[in-house]
Amino acid sequence: MIYNIFIYLYISAVRLAALFNKKVAKMWKGENEAFSILKKQIDSSAKYLWFHAASLGEFEQGRPLIEEIRKKYPQYKILLTFFSPSGYEVRKDYKGADVVCYLPLDTPRNVLRFLDLARPYMAFFIKYEFWKNYLDEMRVRNIPVYSVSPIFRKEQIFFRWYGSGYAKVLKNFTHLFVQNQESVELLEQIGVKNTTVVGDTRFDRVLEICQQAKELPLVEMFKGTATTLVAGSSWAPDEDIFIPYFNAHPEMKLIIAPHVINDEHLKEIKSKLTRPVVCYSQATEASLRNADCLIIDCFGLLSSIYRYGEIAYIGGGFGVSIHNTLEAAVYGMPVVFGPNNKKFMEAQGLKACKGGFEIQGADDFNALMDKFLTDYGFLDKSGKKSGNFVRDNAGALEKIMKVVRL
Repeated sequence: MIYNIFIYLYISAVRLAALFNKKVAKMWKGENEAFSILKKQIDSSAKYLWFHAASLGEFEQGRPLIEEIRKKYPQYKILLTFFSPSGYEVRKDYKGADVVCYLPLDTPRNVLRFLDLARPYMAFFIKYEFWKNYLDEMRVRNIPVYSVSPIFRKEQIFFRWYGSGYAKVLKNFTHLFVQNQESVELLEQIGVKNTTVVGDTRFDRVLEICQQAKELPLVEMFKGTATTLVAGSSWAPDEDIFIPYFNAHPEMKLIIAPHVINDEHLKEIKSKLTRPVVCYSQATEASLRNADCLIIDCFGLLSSIYRYGEIAYIGGGFGVSIHNTLEAAVYGMPVVFGPNNKKFMEAQGLKACKGGFEIQGADDFNALMDKFLTDYGFLDKSGKKSGNFVRDNAGALEKIMKVVRL
């Protein structure tokens, strides 16, 4: 009852926020349209495997599993749902799924309507998705449901004295494919024993992305033979650190792929640069010959662009949290990021193997870059350690497929 009260209060807050926030409005509209999408698109004669991801990052974690199952078991159809517009709006036309829609909020009525329409044969919830009413009802209906790549910490509600009631939701999972042994031990403390340590499916995903990386002739032309720093998903506090260093070091080049791409942010970046710069959307052979900095002002290229750098800077570490470090590390390059990385196992692993480097500010960054640019042995060794870390931790997909029976 407490959980349902919370859900209804949350719905009221979403309705109100939708009046003022375009992203929330999209989510609210999409959730209301989900039932009509299911009515139109669900094939009543087919068996559906349901994958749910909160947002784009979780989808990328689950994508290797979706595509492996699709390849090995083509007799099943795929239903893919999202919670956030940042996932749905980017992947609503994803060809690996037969039906894509938002997941209606977790009210008892929505759950019954959704499951009656979708009739999933099996379900996979990616990482941090623990919707109690959906999970309770799937247990009642004997629908196998798996948790893919979660990681549990002692400070989470499941392991607090006041969270014992909600912790029971974890017993609804047929199996939990967790990232580390600590998660297994924490779950055992609350009586959840159907677990397997598989690691993170993102390692498998970035290896796949690396193999499918696009060739970008304009970026290759820009780079030439210069040592190049690729700054991915950068925010203003990140740019305040690496741009001054770049301005003072003509021997290097810089590629910036900002997290937010709009006119205001692009102007802000350009105002900080004192060396020639060109935006990718306006780049020509002539303009690239004269440029020292290339700004990627479009989406979808970053994972391929990392291949053209020798050093990667991953943004977000001076804000909410760092972005994807593995997309860069897979290319065998050292990865630099800010201090807000403690909740990311891959960042901790990169630091431990000395392929990743945490900085506290400009002084740390400057000293590290000086070493990279003057000690090529150090640069090379750091990059190899980074790439080996990714390869050594791949294989989650294979471990999951050994347990899931279709």
